[in-house]
Parts: sequence; C-alpha cells; structure tokens
Amino acid sequence: MAKAVIGEETRLKLAEDRLSQSALPSEVGLIIGKFSSALGRAFLFDLVPTPLNDSGEPACALTEPDKKKGPKPKSKSEPADSSSLFIDKDWVAEHARQVSRMLVGGMNVVGLYVWVSDAAFKNSTIMLCQTVKGVADAAPVLEGDWDERLLLHICYSPRRWSCRNCSLSSNITSSSLRPCDFKMGKVLTSLQTYKCMYNFNIRLPILRDSGSKFQTLSDILRHVISVHAKELTGAKALIDGKLVVESESYSSDGVHEVELLIPFLNNRSIEACSQGDVVGLLSFSGLICSFAYLNSKEPISQAVTDIKGDIIKSLQSRLDIICDEVDADSGNNHDEASNEISVEKPVPQLVLHTLRKGCSLPFPKRVFAPWLAGVYVCDYLQPSETVEVFKDHCMELLSMKAPMDVSTILEPEKEVLSFKTKSFFDLAVPSNSEIHVMEGKSKVDGGGESSNSKSVKPGHINVVVAGLILLLSVLVGFVLFFLKG
Repeated sequence: MAKAVIGEETRLKLAEDRLSQSALPSEVGLIIGKFSSALGRAFLFDLVPTPLNDSGEPACALTEPDKKKGPKPKSKSEPADSSSLFIDKDWVAEHARQVSRMLVGGMNVVGLYVWVSDAAFKNSTIMLCQTVKGVADAAPVLEGDWDERLLLHICYSPRRWSCRNCSLSSNITSSSLRPCDFKMGKVLTSLQTYKCMYNFNIRLPILRDSGSKFQTLSDILRHVISVHAKELTGAKALIDGKLVVESESYSSDGVHEVELLIPFLNNRSIEACSQGDVVGLLSFSGLICSFAYLNSKEPISQAVTDIKGDIIKSLQSRLDIICDEVDADSGNNHDEASNEISVEKPVPQLVLHTLRKGCSLPFPKRVFAPWLAGVYVCDYLQPSETVEVFKDHCMELLSMKAPMDVSTILEPEKEVLSFKTKSFFDLAVPSNSEIHVMEGKSKVDGGGESSNSKSVKPGHINVVVAGLILLLSVLVGFVLFFLKG
C-alpha cells in the first residue's frame, strides 16, 4: 500500500487548469507513475485523459436518478446533488492496456483520476472501484506485489485534490477506498535514467507429444517468455561497469549503462531430451533495448528490477500485438473464410509438431521518443509501419499536443526480431533438429538449408571412396608379397 503519494506539480497544475477551462462536468483518465516498494510511496508523473470511444462519446458522463416513479419528498439527509457517474469501464481498461505498452521500466498505469463534484463522487464509489479494478487487470504492475491502485479525485466544487488507495479484492464495497497522504512536488527532475542493451538466446526442445498444453507457436512463446522471466530474476547486474550492491544508491546524472549477467543453469534441453521424443529445437534470440527510471532516493537494486521487468514486458507486448492483429484479421475475414473449403491458419496459431512447411513471422521493432523532462516512452512498429504511426499513438493515447520531431525518435534496435522455421518433418531426425526463432541475419538463414539437403550424398561418396582405396591397398599388398616370394 502507498502510504504517501507525491505528484509532479507542473503536470498536475496543467491538468487542473485544462479541466477548469474546459467546463466539463466530468472526466476520467489514467494516472501514469511509479510505485516504490522500498520507500512505501507512489510517484505521479502525469494524468492522461481517456479519449472518446469509437462512437465519439466521452468515457464518462453524469446521470440523474430515475424519476419515473415520481418525485420523492426531500429530507435533510438527502444530498442536494443526486447525480452519479456512468463510466465505460471496458473502454477505459482498453486505453490502460494500450498505454501500458508505451511505458518503460519503472513507469506504470498506477490508477485512475476523475474530475467530478464531491456529491457525484460519493454517489459513484462502486462504479469507480470497478473501473479501477478493470484498469489494474488490463495493465498489471509486474514489479512488486501491489494489490491496490490509486484513485485521484479532483473536485471542482469546492476545488480540492484528494487521493485514495483502492483495494483490488473481488468483493468491492464502499470500504474498498482508504485515504492516503497526497501532496505535490518535483518528481520528474529527481529521476535517474538507466539503459540496457540486452542480448538473449533462449532454447526450448519441441517434443513429439501432442498432448502438451503448449502446442501453437503463440502458446509456446508465452511459455518461453515466462520461463525466461524466472531465469532473469537471478541475473546479476553491472551498472557503469560496477557490480550492483543492494542498498547502494546513485547520485550522479546522465544515462547509466546496465549489463545483465545471466547465471549458468542446468542444461534443461538435455534433460527434456531424455524424457521424451524430441523432434525439434526452438531458439528465440535477439537484442532488446530497455530503459528504466528511478527516484534518487530509491536503492539502485530497484533499477535492476525495473530493467528486468521492462525486458519481459517488451517481449510480451510484441507477442500480444501480433496476436491482436491475427484476431482482428480473423474477425474481419470470418464471413469469407466460412465459404472456403480450406483456410490456412496464421503463423501464431500453427501447431508446431504438425508443421509441414517453413514459415516466417516478423516481430515489431521497439522505438522511443522523449515525453516529459527527458523521460522516454516507446512504441512497437511492424516492418511495414513508419514513425508516423508512433506520432499518432502519442497524440491519441498520451494526449501529446506538440508535434513530435522525427529526429528525436530513437531506433536502437536496428534489426527486426523474426521467427523462421524450416520444414518440421525435414528436421525431425534423431538428433540436431532445430526450429529457429532468430533475429535478422542468422547463420542458419545464410545457407543452412542448402547445406543440410546436400550433406547426405558427400557422406556416401566418401565411404565408397574409402572402401575402394582400402581394397586396392590390400590387392597391391598381396601382389608385392607374391613377387618378393
């Protein structure tokens, strides 16, 4: 639980001025910030309003009680304002899910803010708690065990700010909200930047057993990422060339370079080979650029934790984007596909142990752009997309008004992560079968297929030649022996 909440005063004051000038009766949006387990605090970076839905309507609106039953006599205990909030919870949750992908290490969707009168807020606590829980489910915080989110109320009558912790328990009641200390201060200027260029190489055997719960490519990759997340937890880190000490803190400015050292593990692939019929090997490798932001009072070990979480979230986000596009395409082509006799499945839905031909699947590339006070946000671009897509996402999802300078966009991942396979049955031999998920120009892609297909004939020729040479040597030996005799 966050015992104290500190908001960036420049950004929160700008949001307050915008809301007061808009004359809106209500507004809902996301809180972008950071939870600090070591300090027991939450830091708020900015407030991002939820955009209009597909129908062009706002995500929340004030509603009046049903008056069909006739007017009721007013009592002293009845509030003067009986209006309450209606919130499109699914739309707010979807906004949170997409914004969460654009945040790097140490930054999360930490809760919800609402601009509404005090009476309407009190009449809508259950609706607000349900919306906060939906946001938490759509944009989970991977670092730490945070079972609460923040609900920030900006009241315009009278004008005041108040913050509450909202419990994420399944049983939501009016007691799910608990007040916490809130104040404004300088948050963004106290952040330190950490950067990591992480090379990874994950290998997993593919078994002939079709009863495994991980059959499709997307299921297997999700399993690989979750396994690697556990392995990454035990990695040591070097920051600016020095081994990280748990309680140490950094006070220097600039970008700190982080290098992760993965410990040697038991060869799980060999163990799996002895337990089942291995018909392939999945290799997932590449280069990921990761950023993380740390408050100057937090221990340096938190930066390492945030970098590790950002790497895993980046892999998950890329796979989610691919699967989202597949689901969207299959939904749009449902009617057409139903009239066809045979429709080929998209690559993420392929079942590997039945794969009979090669396939390829490009992964989105991660790009970065400056957001607030030098803090970066990111996006993932497909090979066919340009940075203009990134600019549109920033304006739509993060409400960035100023046009983005293309020259400020960072593209450190020069080569696109891609998935490639050879024919699975060509590789299903007793040993050394591989299914490759590699980045860019791998050694196998450079000609491994042609060399494998032609390696059998030279082997047979060498054996025959060796046999002929041996036979000829024996005959020559016998001839020389009889001549000497």
